[in-house]
Amino acid sequence: MVEITSLGLSSFKITGKTASIVCDPYLDSAVGLRFPRVEADIVTISHDHSGHNNRGGVKGEFICFDSPGEYEIKETEITGIKSYHDQSKGVVRGQNTIFVYEVDDIKICHLGDLGHDLDSEQIEKIDGVDVLFIPVGSKVVLDAKQAAKVISAIAPKIVIPMHYKVGNRSDLEGVDIFLKEIGKDPKRVIELKIKSAKDLPEDLEIFILESKGK
Repeated sequence: MVEITSLGLSSFKITGKTASIVCDPYLDSAVGLRFPRVEADIVTISHDHSGHNNRGGVKGEFICFDSPGEYEIKETEITGIKSYHDQSKGVVRGQNTIFVYEVDDIKICHLGDLGHDLDSEQIEKIDGVDVLFIPVGSKVVLDAKQAAKVISAIAPKIVIPMHYKVGNRSDLEGVDIFLKEIGKDPKRVIELKIKSAKDLPEDLEIFILESKGK
């Protein structure tokens, strides 16, 4: 079983049979939320901004990945894919690493602070993703229309929007704008549990996860 919980903004904990992963842990002051106490075997950092790179907030003896490459640890395959935080190949906000995780036969993708449409090479590397974490808050990441286009290109089974207005992030749009664009009613849950790949939905489902960061 794969369990996914939201820690706030773009941070999530993914727990499988052999490993736990924390994505993009944040500094409290950068988000306006208190990062919850959490342990992990693996930490991934999509880019070096304080709302995404607080390694010190995660407990335990973990391995951290923060750049493109192919990795394997604790029976978990991880692929980091080069991308950008803006539409100018990183000139404005720098680089961004997309991470793809294969956890218990479930393929999960965290797009980080993606700020542009994906090219054919990036889409090929992400191909077959079951669960997609996608930023939707506009201005410094994808807006609702761009996010819908990326979702169409990747064709995941489950989408979890992230990086929208929370805490003190008044520079971002709320998630409702994305939900209106995508045209689907979301399922709002405290935690997402996927027993196995055969339990994934046939048609796209949107999940809003209640954040443990307060």
